[in-house]
Formats: sequence, structure tokens, C-alpha cells
Amino acid sequence: MLATVRSGALIGLDAVEIKVEVDYNPRGMTGFTIVGLPDTAVQESRERVRSAVHNSRLDFPMKRYLVNLSPADMRKEGPAYDLPIAMGVLAATEQIPLESLENTIFVGELSLDGSLRHVRGVLSFAYLTRELGYTTLYVPECDAHEAALVDGIDVIPVPSLGHLVEHVFKLNVIPPLDRTQLTFTPENTTERIVDFSHIKGQEYVKRAMEIVAAGGHHALLSGPPGSGKTLIARALPGILPKLTPEEALEITRIYSVADKLPQGKTLAQRRPFRAPHHTISEAGLIGGGSIPRPGEITMSHRGVLYLDEVLEMGHNLEVLRQPLEDKVVTISRVRGSVTFPANIILVVSTNPCPCGYRGDSLRACTCTEQQVRKYQQRISGPMLDRFDIQLDVQRVDYDKLTDERRGEPSAAIQARVEAARNVQRQRYKALSGGVLTNSDLGAGEIDQFCKMDDAASTLLKAAMRKLQLSARAYHRVLKVSRTIADLATSEIIRAEHVAEAVQYRSRTLL
Repeated sequence: MLATVRSGALIGLDAVEIKVEVDYNPRGMTGFTIVGLPDTAVQESRERVRSAVHNSRLDFPMKRYLVNLSPADMRKEGPAYDLPIAMGVLAATEQIPLESLENTIFVGELSLDGSLRHVRGVLSFAYLTRELGYTTLYVPECDAHEAALVDGIDVIPVPSLGHLVEHVFKLNVIPPLDRTQLTFTPENTTERIVDFSHIKGQEYVKRAMEIVAAGGHHALLSGPPGSGKTLIARALPGILPKLTPEEALEITRIYSVADKLPQGKTLAQRRPFRAPHHTISEAGLIGGGSIPRPGEITMSHRGVLYLDEVLEMGHNLEVLRQPLEDKVVTISRVRGSVTFPANIILVVSTNPCPCGYRGDSLRACTCTEQQVRKYQQRISGPMLDRFDIQLDVQRVDYDKLTDERRGEPSAAIQARVEAARNVQRQRYKALSGGVLTNSDLGAGEIDQFCKMDDAASTLLKAAMRKLQLSARAYHRVLKVSRTIADLATSEIIRAEHVAEAVQYRSRTLL
């Protein structure tokens, strides 16, 4: 007898339908064959399914089974096919009715005792179920709350294969998960995050970080060791706006596919902050693999990617050029291409020279001009041009370090950032293409929304000639000026806004 069960496979952040066809032949030679490009984990599901069926006190006739995972030309990986294969075996051997498999998708890994274990990407399977017009999604009990974030479908939390069979026969019905128990409350981001009030001095740099947060701009911090570059970067998440429900779902979907959701957390509660080591590979940074997985730039979507000692990364940094412009990263392989979101705030820090003390007010630099030039050329001009804000972070004086007075707290700065972001949401709500902040603006949109008065236009024209700014740098100065104007609640960009934005541009690391 032939039975067909519907499941899914993850391609990037999306799930596609997979039909699990199980053919049972009681007169054939004993065997259990899986075809359809299964990987090792899928091949091993034969033993898991056999033991789970036996230990659930169900029959597993030792006859001929042929399992086809369709479409056959797509590589299948992972243990999520255990449950659909087991249900196919039970339906093909007439232990459950075929009608119970209609308009449903099954996903889950089986333990040998028949209980279900966690699988990654459940949120994407929930979206797939709704898109295909199916009514029910069966998932492991531990993943049900994540799947229930998608409305319009019934999510059945399955504790074990035996319970599922009882549910099919209405002997012990498993009720769909109650969505009224699900609430979204963004976490207080000050926990385990540096507060700006604890950072002594560096008022110029803290002001620049406020602009970074308000407009979603990229920043480069250059300065001697111990000047506070890393401390300031780690304080940035504390002033970012709280997540909206839509952004939380985007982040949750990424972390679900990457299997990086924190234990006990169903929905992302705070913006991501990722700080990989400078020895990270290109694939680790932008994603990759024979079946592409998200990299650090995608794991930082709607949050901050911080790269310390960026000049030690060599050419790996250059792979970020296209994602920073397009807000997405496309990974191409022989079997096709996968696109991941990559709308991030990139913050990098570096020393200005090999010894680290070029331009320091107290300690002399021991590097030659040739060494400095060679060191700074590790980051290309086009890549340097992509940083809207480039800061020289100098050491903090002793008097400021010992001053007991506190600076402005992160909560006060965050309130101004939230207000500026709200202005931007209202301004760009009619635009398509995911424009949410000033940093998302394209060339045509800049002309529409970045209107300057005559004094500002004259000042920017002079700055272009004096600093020899590129067209990209011109647009970035305008976007930073737009953010400064938003923080000042000004509809028109004025000369003082442009003057401040120009100060954040540099042709070198100092």
C-alpha cells in the first residue's frame, strides 16, 4: 500500500514542501530503502523509525519498504523527516487512516522510545503550512510555541509517536496550542549591556553613537589601545530602539533556521549584537556551506555586527561590500542561489598603526611611514567609503577617569533615538523595498527626502571639493545630515547639521 505524507525542507530561510511517499510491499524481500538524495542523518532515520514504532507498541512488519522523498533532485538533510516517515509507515501498513494525513504537515525527530525531539527551522515550516493552505502542523511539543507565532493554522504539540496515534483515532485528542498565551514584550536591553553613563569622557564619540543608532549608520572607530573603542561599541545596543513585533519575527526566523534560539526563548526579545573573532572565515562572516547557512552578517540582521581589530581580518572584510549596499547577501552554489537578509549596523574598531599609538597625545609612535601606510591599506578605499561615521577615539584623561560624576544614561539617549526612528517610520511608510531608516535610502530617495537650505547646500559643495568626496560619500554625508536633523526635530537639513556630518568623514584612519 502507498501512503503520502507532507513535510518540508529548509532552503535558506524558507521551507519548501517535501512529499514523503512510503510504499509497503508485504510480498517483497525484507528491506527499508530511502531514496531522493538523503544525507546520512536521513538514512539513519530507518533505525530510529523502526525502534520508535516498536517502543510505541505499534506493529512494524519486517517486509519491504521504499521511501521516496520528492522532489528527488533536492538534497535532503537532518532528522526532521523521522516523524513523516513513521506516519507514512503506519498509514501504509493500515495502522492509521490515510485521511488523517490530509491538509497537514509533519515535522519532528524521533527518539528510540518514540518521543519527539527539537528540530530547527520550525517557524519556517509554519509559514510553509499557511502558504500552502494546509490547516494543521504537527511539531515536537518543545517547538510548538515557536510555530504558533504564525497565525491561521492549528499547531499540534506532539509529545510522542504513541500520543499522535491516539490523537488520530480521537482516543486522547491533543488540542491545538492556545495563541492567547503568547505575548510579545521587548526585554529591557540594559541587562548585561554597558550603560553610557559608565563611560567617562568621550562625549564626541558618544554623540556619534547616538547618530549611528538613530539612523542605522555604519561606524569605524580608530584609536590607541585602551581608549574605550570596544566599551563604546558594546554600549551601542543599549540605545537602539526596542524591537517591533515584525522585526522580532524576522530575527526569530533567522535564529530558528540557524538553530541558535536561546533555550526557553520562543521569540527574539532584543536586537542581536554579534562580535566574532577577527580570525573568522569568509563563509563564517557572510554564510556558506554546500547547503548555505546564515553567517554572522545575517545573524546580526536588525542589530549590530561588531568587528574588533578589523585590519587583522585581511581580505575577509571586503566580502561585506555588496551586503552593506544591498542589505542582503546572496550565496550562489551549483544547485542554486540563496538570499539572506543583512540589514545591519556595522561597527568596526582598529588601531591606527601596528604599534597602535600613532596620533596619541602621550605615547610616541614607533612605526615608520611605510609601515603605517601598509597597515592602513589592509582596508580598501571603497570599503572605507562605506562607513558613514569615521571617528578618532583618543585616550581619556586621568581627571575624567577619576571624576565621580555620571554621564547621560543610555535610557535618555534611547528615548531620543526612538523619537528619531518614529519620525523616519512615518516619513518612509509609503515607500516599498523595506526602507525604515535613513541609512536605507537609495540615491533617488535621497533627492526626495534630504532637502537642504541654501547655507547647507553651499557648505556641502565646499566640503566635497575640499575633502574630494566620492559620490557615495556625498550621499552618506546627506543621510547622516538627515539623521542629525531628525534628532534636532528639524524638517529641513541646515548648515549646522551638514557641518557635524562632514566632521565624521575622513580619508584615512585618523
